[in-house]
Amino acid sequence: MVTSRHEYYLSPEEYLEAEKSSQIKHEYINGQVFTMAGASDAHVTVVGNLCTILRNHVRATGCRIYMTEMKVQIEALNCYYYPDVMVTCDARDREFEYFKKFPRLIVEVLSDSTEALDRGKKFANYRHLETLQEYVLISQDTMMVECYRRNQEGRWELFLFEKDEEVNLASVDFRCPIAAIYEDVTLAEEVS
Repeated sequence: MVTSRHEYYLSPEEYLEAEKSSQIKHEYINGQVFTMAGASDAHVTVVGNLCTILRNHVRATGCRIYMTEMKVQIEALNCYYYPDVMVTCDARDREFEYFKKFPRLIVEVLSDSTEALDRGKKFANYRHLETLQEYVLISQDTMMVECYRRNQEGRWELFLFEKDEEVNLASVDFRCPIAAIYEDVTLAEEVS
């Protein structure tokens, strides 16, 4: 969730060093840093639910799951993002302590302030990650999961999951009822 931009150039090394001690998270795009804002109860709950069930699924498979605090580096574009959820199964990622370079799955939970960025620029940038097989967008307002999956031709196909359906994340051979992702979340449709 981006809230402000700092207008001076920062090298990737300076950025990574500053992030180690920063109390506020920043994303980095080609020398510019962008301050991250806090998240809503629904956002945090969805992330926690998904991480919990995914963690149990990938346990002892060689895959690692990260949420909100681990950066992904897109080296070709000189940028770093903090995905809401990221799964890497690539042993090369074990050598990087503060970021990962070879994710298989990235998930972003949508909010009003980040939806355009998550659907547009971030997705365009994430597509430069050769190991990325799925990019998932989860609504925090309505029960809907959009899974963009790279096919064998390298094109991205959309798989949509809604209320009462089972979510399938093929990149990690994972299935769960969509309701499990939204457990303890009060949706906008329930309030009205």
